Amino acid sequence: NMMSSSSVAWTSPTIAGFREWAGLPCFGISWIKAKLDTGAHTSSLHVFNLEELPGNRVRFSVHPWQECDDDAVTVECDVYDRRSVRSSSGHAQDRIVIITPITLAGKTVDEAEITLSNRDEMGFRMLVGRQVLRQGFLVDASQSFTSGHAPKDIAKRNNGKE
Repeated sequence: NMMSSSSVAWTSPTIAGFREWAGLPCFGISWIKAKLDTGAHTSSLHVFNLEELPGNRVRFSVHPWQECDDDAVTVECDVYDRRSVRSSSGHAQDRIVIITPITLAGKTVDEAEITLSNRDEMGFRMLVGRQVLRQGFLVDASQSFTSGHAPKDIAKRNNGKE
């Protein structure tokens, strides 16, 4: 028996597609298109104007829409860690790690570890890695947006067609 008596009761996982709308509630971002990446340990957020501050803090801007800079949000928060992250192209890069809640497929994960990246070639503004996904998600690569599509005005803004 692989389960010990101290194991938490099993609950069925939340099914999520390979891409989903996510939210970063502490940043005031309700909609950001994310790709679920089971090959990545840590989640990654594409940021602009990354600036390290005294007291182990960081300030940066998030542009939630893929095709435009509208509705940019400036965030200031604590630095949780610094890690060397290997990109899909094999290049190692030192990145700042923050911790913040994330909403995904109708569920909230209170402590998502997110590296801050300023790689503009990321097709998605956010990648969600295993540190979040293992907290009750099952990724079905044949599906997208399992918790529904964004409202039309949000989708238009994301595509730069306001």
